[in-house]
Amino acid sequence: MDWAEMAPHLVAQAELFTPLYERALAWLAKEVTEPGLIVDLGSGPGVVSGLFAETFPGARVLAVDGSEPLLEQAGERAARLGYADRFGTLAGELPGALDELDYPADLLWAGRSLHHLGDQRAALTTFAQRLAPGGTLAIMEGGLPSRFLPRDIGIGRPGLEARLDALQEEWFAQMRADLPGSVEVTEDWPALLGSAGLKHTRSRSFLLDLPAPASDRARAYVTDSLGRLREVYADILDPEDRAVLDRLLDPADPAGVRRRSDVFVLAAHTVHTAVKPA
Repeated sequence: MDWAEMAPHLVAQAELFTPLYERALAWLAKEVTEPGLIVDLGSGPGVVSGLFAETFPGARVLAVDGSEPLLEQAGERAARLGYADRFGTLAGELPGALDELDYPADLLWAGRSLHHLGDQRAALTTFAQRLAPGGTLAIMEGGLPSRFLPRDIGIGRPGLEARLDALQEEWFAQMRADLPGSVEVTEDWPALLGSAGLKHTRSRSFLLDLPAPASDRARAYVTDSLGRLREVYADILDPEDRAVLDRLLDPADPAGVRRRSDVFVLAAHTVHTAVKPA
């Protein structure tokens, strides 16, 4: 993936999903009190890093990512929003980049980034090693596929998004298989956290519910998301589904996302946490 090219989509998604992230961080704040260092693993352009800076005003926040252009955007965002004096960036591939930490972290956050690492179990072990005693590791993995439209949208066969989900599952499995050092693992996240030597695991899912009629910002996100699926799966889409997507993406079509009244955004993301023994 060209993460720098995806930056506008990453920013738009994180900003739209801010209510979900805020609830997740408020939940974390009940367990993690007065952290000194928070590390955002796979931070991208730093939208969620900024939410950590807001939620924990006494903490230093470090954004870690393999894309320097995205980290530049994260730094610019910190300066624009007024927390640059306690914000830093670290460029490098995970988990090795954590060798550069000056001191252990009180909170490590991996928001939908762990699945981009070939050996997830080994990565969690490395993450745990970089925690201070009593520190918390929080990963956002799993949840439910997002939904934007009713099952029957009046054009094409009902169940378009379910069929797109199936294509995405196949793509995800192939993406995982192609990662350097890829290791298959059962995605029992609490058990994996426990195998990394962490204790007191807990999990909770957080909902984003933006009902119809969608805002212009939500419609733009839905349009971008469906457009990327149309592009990635162009060669394997059912011809009828491809034609339906073309209509949904057509700004002049009354059945398109920009004009129809039944567009919404509904998503659920799950956060798993565990604590390093003191």
